[in-house]
Amino acid sequence: MSLAKKTTIGIAWNFAEQLARRGISVVVTLILAYFLAPEDYGLVAMMAVFLALGSTLMESGFKAALIRMKDTRQIDFDTAFYANIALGILSYGVLFVVAPYIAEFYEEPRLIELVRVASLAVIIHSFQVVQVATLSRELNFKAQLKANLPAVTISSIVAVVLAYLEFGVWVLVAQMLVSALLLTLFLWLQGLWRPTMSFSVISLKSMYNFGYKLFLSGILDTVFRNLYVIVIAKIFSASVAGLYFFAEKIKELVISQLVTSVQTVTYPALATMQDDNKRLKQGYKKVIGVTTFLLFPAMLFLAALAEPLFEFLLPQKWWSAVVYLQLMSVAGLMYPLHAINLNILKVKGRSDLFLYLEILKKILIVMILSISIKFGIMGILIGQIISSFLAYVPNSYYSAKLIDYGIKEQIADFTPVMLLSSGVALVVYTLQLWVQWRSWAELVAFGSMAVLLYLTGAHILKLHAYEMAKELVMKKMRGRR
Repeated sequence: MSLAKKTTIGIAWNFAEQLARRGISVVVTLILAYFLAPEDYGLVAMMAVFLALGSTLMESGFKAALIRMKDTRQIDFDTAFYANIALGILSYGVLFVVAPYIAEFYEEPRLIELVRVASLAVIIHSFQVVQVATLSRELNFKAQLKANLPAVTISSIVAVVLAYLEFGVWVLVAQMLVSALLLTLFLWLQGLWRPTMSFSVISLKSMYNFGYKLFLSGILDTVFRNLYVIVIAKIFSASVAGLYFFAEKIKELVISQLVTSVQTVTYPALATMQDDNKRLKQGYKKVIGVTTFLLFPAMLFLAALAEPLFEFLLPQKWWSAVVYLQLMSVAGLMYPLHAINLNILKVKGRSDLFLYLEILKKILIVMILSISIKFGIMGILIGQIISSFLAYVPNSYYSAKLIDYGIKEQIADFTPVMLLSSGVALVVYTLQLWVQWRSWAELVAFGSMAVLLYLTGAHILKLHAYEMAKELVMKKMRGRR
């Protein structure tokens, strides 16, 4: 099977996995919103950064190192496996010890038990890192779907039952743990890889030399990705942090669905052509075209329709988060471009530049946050937008150096999509100000209008991503005849 066909099939299966998993998550999130208060989500938001740091330490870049290695042996996978378990235990121990200090920082005693129980997920996840890396190397996302779907479904059912029984914030902790445990179990039951009693210090050093820079970058990224929640929870309240965290969760559901499928598959696929800059450039041009064609309208239409969406799906206690989601959606526009440009560095093995860029961007975020915090929660959200757009410049700088795909060419590739989706979103948002329909009617009418106008505009302008999608559909139809 050719790499192109294997990649296409991989994207399709990964998209199906993301769609199923995220689709279930959306439904469960909406159900839980009726039983849980913003404060419950605020407590989870407070400890989220520390759990993420524990996971980053546990993984330490070994998964990315395994995916990128050209020639792997059983001993390489064994070494990564035992290293991840040891790091997972170490991570849990650190989180257990620092739990009282986390609670003291936020002045929230409940966090001691919450952190100590929830961080067990880090140890559980350590048993699945190599399994996922193995499947990703083979672009076998069908197997990941078979493991993810039942794990998410069962853990979601458990969460809804516990929410109905009024377990409060522990519902979210239980959902985390059950999901991690079942996903690990279902991955192992497929019998695709098994460890042996082997270990190589040489292999460990090789993977560590590549992975530790990604680990340090991951630490920085985790802290700063959660920096806003940390600041909001510390300065404002658990309820405000909960509203922010909930809005961000909805935004991530959209971004992860559309971007993760492409990113997860293209990294191992394009890593196989890491020495051919011409092919790499063409591959990334297509990735940017398809990803922005899907994501830009999704994020902008989400912002335009956020108010009727919240009014239709959520109880009134959550409606204050509408403006949070709208501003976050605009900031999220640049996410795929950041991820794609950083992927280029990973494929080319330049984890040193990856780390350098992360440090540079974090300095930028701190500078903007220190200014925007003076203007309250709205100032912080607007600062996010500014940070996201400014960070694109250094991210794209090395793409020009490594594969001759610079910022001017990238902007030229995605600007038509940006202008078209922005225009349609503005029309839809403006029309809502003139009519006073029921929320469900506005969602159906304006949502349909937005999609129709966007596709019509893409057809008239002959956008490259639209033409690629149309050609693919026509090929499929001819193949069925």
